[in-house]
Amino acid sequence: MRLLKQVGTLVLLGAVAGGGYYGWEAYGLTKVVDAKASAPRGGERAVSVETELAGFRDLKVIVEAVGSTLALRSVDITPLAAGRVTKVSFASGDLVKAGAELLRLDEVIQQADLVEAEARLTEASHMLRRSETLKKQHATSEASFDNLTAKVAIAKADQARAAKRLRDRVVTAPFSGVVGFSSVEPGARVDVNDVVTVLDDLTSIKVEFSLPESLFGTVGLGKHVIAHAAPFPDRAFDGAIDSVDSRIDPVSRSFKARAIIANDDRALAAGMFVHLAVVLDAEKALAVPEEAVVADGSRPYLFVVEKSDKAQRISRRYISTGRRSFGYVEITEGVADGEPVVVRGIQKVRDGSMVKTKDQSGPAGSKDPSEPAKKRGGAKPS
Repeated sequence: MRLLKQVGTLVLLGAVAGGGYYGWEAYGLTKVVDAKASAPRGGERAVSVETELAGFRDLKVIVEAVGSTLALRSVDITPLAAGRVTKVSFASGDLVKAGAELLRLDEVIQQADLVEAEARLTEASHMLRRSETLKKQHATSEASFDNLTAKVAIAKADQARAAKRLRDRVVTAPFSGVVGFSSVEPGARVDVNDVVTVLDDLTSIKVEFSLPESLFGTVGLGKHVIAHAAPFPDRAFDGAIDSVDSRIDPVSRSFKARAIIANDDRALAAGMFVHLAVVLDAEKALAVPEEAVVADGSRPYLFVVEKSDKAQRISRRYISTGRRSFGYVEITEGVADGEPVVVRGIQKVRDGSMVKTKDQSGPAGSKDPSEPAKKRGGAKPS
């Protein structure tokens, strides 16, 4: 009996000791957690970011298209006569003036024909003058005088024909431009239809492209066009709509338009693939830089800097967007005019982060978004 009492006492003491231990552990853990939760955030470091103010800007409505460049004028250079080449006066890529000699053929026979034709004209003209003198003296018949007059006319025609054949032995540039490749060398024989080279006028470039039927009547002559080509990623080329097709394609439901792009330094070549932005009317809209917008599934967001407890903290805002134009995005919901949005350092912050800002932009609309910091090509059409 005494043994059972001793065992019961030991069990009771063990239960009390175990409960006390676990209670102490729970109480101590709670105190640690509470201490961590209530610890000040004085050790948090502010992340450096760059911001720009959301604001109303003139967003130009643009329509994007693609096309290939064509020379303003282009022609295959072919000789007007057959013969042996005696001189080649150009190299591939040369810039030539209108009327410049490109190719010369052997011309000995043509020179001789011209000399003969000029001699016959001289003889016929001399005989006609003698006949005129005799006619005044009534010493020759009217028929003889008429015959000599006809011979002079024939001699003039022969002389003009011979001169033209001689000129055809020289191939010249019909307009100023850049010549292409040629495999013709002195001594080679060419025929009338042989293409010896091509000549392109690249002072301006033509671009033909298609636009949807819904824009027919909206895109008119003179509309501003900006072209971008892969070889010049940091350059924009300005131009204007030159012509619009009068028909809608019944299959694609689109119509063709053509733009003339300024190319004074001949940077663009014929056959280049270009991206086009046709600029329509500008409208005021609340906008932020494209780099401020972060894609998150179906709805984008951005980071707005807000002041909180004498510190600047990040607030993630889900937004609705509208048009895009020259590096800016229209914001239709989620941001107010004048709020600073993060444009640099986005990858270093999250909702609630403490930040310090630098290079904050001035008032919204202080610069025209249609003028990106890129080297422009040519003059902007009026």
